[in-house]
Amino acid sequence: MTPIRYDWTRDEIRRIYGLPLPDLIFQAQSVHREFHRANEVQLCRLLSIKTGGCPEDCAYCSQSAHYKTSVAREPLMNPVDVLAAARRAKDEGATRFCMGVAWRQVADGKEFDSVLEMVRAVAALDMEVCCTLGMLTESQALRLKDAGLTAYNHNLDTSPEFYGKIITTRTYEDRLQTIAHVRRAGITVCCGGIVGMGESDEDRIGLLHQLAQLCPHPESVPINALVPGEGTPLENAEELDSLVLVRTIATARLLMPGSRVRLAAGRRQMSRETEALCFLAGANSIFMGEKLLTAPNPSVDQDASMLHSLGLKAMQGV
Repeated sequence: MTPIRYDWTRDEIRRIYGLPLPDLIFQAQSVHREFHRANEVQLCRLLSIKTGGCPEDCAYCSQSAHYKTSVAREPLMNPVDVLAAARRAKDEGATRFCMGVAWRQVADGKEFDSVLEMVRAVAALDMEVCCTLGMLTESQALRLKDAGLTAYNHNLDTSPEFYGKIITTRTYEDRLQTIAHVRRAGITVCCGGIVGMGESDEDRIGLLHQLAQLCPHPESVPINALVPGEGTPLENAEELDSLVLVRTIATARLLMPGSRVRLAAGRRQMSRETEALCFLAGANSIFMGEKLLTAPNPSVDQDASMLHSLGLKAMQGV
């Protein structure tokens, strides 16, 4: 059995990332089959329950109040409507329902109480429940845990060295602290990053190094391909080489063999062949539905067709 390690060095990761791609994919797929069911993909749904007006200046995000984008500000959704969306997602095959809020940090009060109500309602559907609400304290994490939250998403986005070119309103240490609060509350961690923001191979290696040093590893590692948003600083970012995405996923699989690697944003721009290579490289989850927060995403029918053509099956139950 391949051992799970937390002491990877950057030199080791650099050598893995730089392997000939056939060797890298072969090794990643071999490890993947040790830890996960072959040809099974978890379907997740991500819903923006409060959109726009975020005070953070993340260069990739069309919800930032710092940029003039086409995303309109919308108030926090009604828990009844969120529950209805979760039921639809479950009927369409999703076993994990994620709720995203455009906040810098969680504030105690009426809106957070409403989010807790949503968590309790979705948890009652026997679905995994995930939230991404920005920074939060340990006491807030404990309240989410008590409400039935399965996982908390808080991405590192990129390497510590490149981070300042993407975000200035929140530090890398802020992110790591929130992850620590989540972990201490007994909630599983969903933490990954974004490729295609102009970062170098070394930055992708640095991101993977940070993730692989977390002990335990994040149970969920979303790998996002940038979806350039009109009006954001990255709207004219150079198109990502799809094989860079594949290489990043395969390296993540080898470093964190027990984690679920999620092929997240950017699938609308990908060919079916690129997605197939990502699954070969060790991805075993996708986000379904026409929209991923505010970014376009393939339709449920398109995903069903894609999975069928690859002979992949949706995970049943949690």
